[in-house]
Amino acid sequence: MYGSVLDSEASKIEIGECSVICENAVLRATASGNLEYPVIIGDHVFISPQSTLIGCKVESNSYIATGATILQGAIVQSGAAVAVGAFVHAKTLVPANSFIPPNNIAIGDPIKIYRPKDQEALAKAIKSIEFAKVAFNVDAKWENRFERYRQATQVRSKEFESHFNDEIIG
Repeated sequence: MYGSVLDSEASKIEIGECSVICENAVLRATASGNLEYPVIIGDHVFISPQSTLIGCKVESNSYIATGATILQGAIVQSGAAVAVGAFVHAKTLVPANSFIPPNNIAIGDPIKIYRPKDQEALAKAIKSIEFAKVAFNVDAKWENRFERYRQATQVRSKEFESHFNDEIIG
């Protein structure tokens, strides 16, 4: 639908039969070093408005609600639902027919659900999956945010250079 963005700088995007990508959803295929993170959408998947899917797989007959986010290497298995505002972190496996509650964060395999107010546990879980390494191929220590963020922007800036020669269609 209008305003949706399908962006593939460093990998590929595949969308199955009878899947719906609603307005202002963002699907972005990426890479981390030599490791590609394609976006693979199965058949009969509904991706609601303002959702963000980066380098993940959503299997057939799944539902991604408004404002949900799914990150690199995550897999949402068939029949699962990711509710409004929910967040599926990198390298997370959402089991078939499961439900991630609104505004909660799913991390890991096996999956664990965190509430936003669980800040200490969330930080520990994100550190354990090495998110900066997965998403940006950055090896800066968890405690050194300045260096992590500097390196992350360098990686993505390099990736986005592929748009310098984009043709603008009026």
